[in-house]
Amino acid sequence: MLVGLVAFFAAVAGVNAIMIWAAVSTFGGVETESSYQAGLVFARETAAVAAQDALHWQVKAKVSGAAAATLVEVVAADAADRPVSGLLQAVARLVHPNDKRADHLVVLNEGAPGQFRGHSGPLVGQWALVIELSREGTRMFRSKNRIFLR
Repeated sequence: MLVGLVAFFAAVAGVNAIMIWAAVSTFGGVETESSYQAGLVFARETAAVAAQDALHWQVKAKVSGAAAATLVEVVAADAADRPVSGLLQAVARLVHPNDKRADHLVVLNEGAPGQFRGHSGPLVGQWALVIELSREGTRMFRSKNRIFLR
């Protein structure tokens, strides 16, 4: 009876040790280091969303995957449906939903006013597409959409 009891608890402890090792070794990183700093960021984000809504921009994105690369195309127009010009930086990020280490940054190059293109390596699965358009160091537009690449 004693041997059975000790074997049972040894098995439970062994399984717990394996599960702890698996959880710690595959953890992609902490999302929030400081809740206070996260609160300050939230306040800034709220103000940025209000400023973005006031612009009434219409931004459309198309993501297409191929065997060689994933292509991201973004078209930005203002409230009067004219191409947005004067943007100095356009960036797209393909964010993995579970692991920050798998995220991909896609630098978008402006081909024509308001039209941007960029590519990343071949990707498959579910991702979040984050688009950021900036002018003179100030973010003017940001969107985040869930996409599925095949």
